[in-house]
Amino acid sequence: MPIDFLLNGLRVCDEQGSHTTLLDFLRDRGFTGAKEGCAEGECGACTVAMVRWRAGSAAYLPVNSCLMLVPMAAGQEIYTVEALAAGGPLHEVQQAMVECGGSQCGYCTPGFVMSLFAEQYRPGRSDPCHPHAMGGNLCRCTGYRPIASAAARLGPPPKDAWAGRLARPAPEISAADCPGFTRPESLAECFARCREHPGAQWIAGGTDLIVEANLRSRRYPYLISLDAVGELQALRETPAEIEIGAGIPLSEIPVLPREFAELFASPLIRNRATLGGNLATASPIGDAAPLLLAMDARVRLASAQGERELPLTEFFLGYRKTALEPAELIVSVILPKPLPPVVRFYKAAKRRMDDISTVAAAFAVGADGRLRIAYGGVAPVPLRAFDAEAVADPRRAREVLAHTLKPISDHRGSAAYRLALAQNLLAKFRFEETA
Repeated sequence: MPIDFLLNGLRVCDEQGSHTTLLDFLRDRGFTGAKEGCAEGECGACTVAMVRWRAGSAAYLPVNSCLMLVPMAAGQEIYTVEALAAGGPLHEVQQAMVECGGSQCGYCTPGFVMSLFAEQYRPGRSDPCHPHAMGGNLCRCTGYRPIASAAARLGPPPKDAWAGRLARPAPEISAADCPGFTRPESLAECFARCREHPGAQWIAGGTDLIVEANLRSRRYPYLISLDAVGELQALRETPAEIEIGAGIPLSEIPVLPREFAELFASPLIRNRATLGGNLATASPIGDAAPLLLAMDARVRLASAQGERELPLTEFFLGYRKTALEPAELIVSVILPKPLPPVVRFYKAAKRRMDDISTVAAAFAVGADGRLRIAYGGVAPVPLRAFDAEAVADPRRAREVLAHTLKPISDHRGSAAYRLALAQNLLAKFRFEETA
């Protein structure tokens, strides 16, 4: 079945392989403003804007086209940098970049333009355009000052056709099918497709799996997209808990601490990535796990046989191994209430923003006054440091961590460096809480 979607206002209908990226699709059709810089969502040279629902209204959301497969765009509305001027005068964002000297070699410029375009038209924006909206775009010519100047120059969005588009509803995400790919609308349909296609792979935002496809040429025999499954998109709160659907994009989850939300990857990634996907990949340096472990989270799992719940501390079994059974998936993440009144998330990386953690740490003080400590990047799995939690003396806690944590050495840091980071992050938390 052909995949169809709106591209720069025109309907596109085409048959594509299940592993063709949106970026390759665009460039094959002459939309070469989007470029491949890293193929893993780090540089933002491939940025395009999607019209999606955000906080009850339509919005332009910038995403990495290198991390979207063409079938994932089915039924959606997408704009590239070529659409902004479309043969006429430059758009305000483009003009600001020109006048401020925000383009040097120009390779990254279209990506910056699309992120800044989405920021200018952000619904409800009353403050100046925020430079951090371009946090997923890298300039290798070190042209950040004039790019920031271009952002500062922009005022309210003009009352033009782009603003008018946001007055209409955004497309819904609905069922789609093509060879090697399906997007069901319910869990029951997901499990039915699994029975039909043994060895099928779940895919949510794709910000990890498509990196594997791009950089390691990994191919999946059959992909089942979870984007349209309503059960995975719910956010529910009761007096006892908050339940976060595993398929909600990270940028749409309001209950996560601000420092975590700002340090997890980039705005482009957060517009696609999900908690369920981040946990299911079971990376020892995934940022979500330490935070959720410190918040005493549980996960709700489902398969054709039914549902079950597990404490997150029992979910990770080994390096890249989880308690998920074949054809089972994460439905939601459950945070017990009352939420800890004190939660801190720290991330040590080569860059503060838009980088993979060398060590991530989360600390929470519950309503009972007890400290919870969790780490990523210091063992084959993300872990709760239960032994260190029981020690009040800071020096003794450092010693306990030295026996509990088992970091390895790699290109991001030696084992000794990682251990020292973990110990010092705990000391930093204690200092900040007593200062």
